[in-house]
Amino acid sequence: MTTALISSQLELLRLRTGTESRVVTCMTMLKRRAYKHQGHISAALVLGGVDCTGPHLYTVYPHGSTDKLPFVTMGSGSLAAMSVFECGYKDDMTEVEAKKLVRDAIAAGIYNDLGSGSNIDLCVIRTEEERGPGGEQIDFLRGYETPNNQGDLRALIQRPAASNFPRGVTNVKSSHFVPVRERVNVVDTTEEA
Repeated sequence: MTTALISSQLELLRLRTGTESRVVTCMTMLKRRAYKHQGHISAALVLGGVDCTGPHLYTVYPHGSTDKLPFVTMGSGSLAAMSVFECGYKDDMTEVEAKKLVRDAIAAGIYNDLGSGSNIDLCVIRTEEERGPGGEQIDFLRGYETPNNQGDLRALIQRPAASNFPRGVTNVKSSHFVPVRERVNVVDTTEEA
């Protein structure tokens, strides 16, 4: 809800000014909102984007503090992910190298933290020069990899035949309706003293 609200505020700003918003504007809106609520929104965000000043990557902490770094991690698996970034990051990486590094970092978070989910989703944001004519600026790679997929394991589990009822079937004990007042003794406690 927080990101949707900020997105709509940025759209209104774009319409009012007639120019594209900068990434730092979005970061400022997010950190002010987080600070206003003193961490009660509980949103730890990674914000990335490209504007007229170049590419940017920020973290916005739940209490409103921010960082701008070449690589960032947030969330419960962030320590494991950060160790992978610190070992493998270098300036001027190709897109393929960067995707592999991010994939490895997210996988480290998933394998070393029970609360980090089981899907690896990537988002690639390109500058105008990188995307070329007709190319996509933003590429969402949902389900890029599912390292902790339990579908095969769940398929091996056999449920007892007694629990396999056809859909929509429920045992009916009686088709006679008895109102609640007739089933229970109602005690009137509004006697006058």
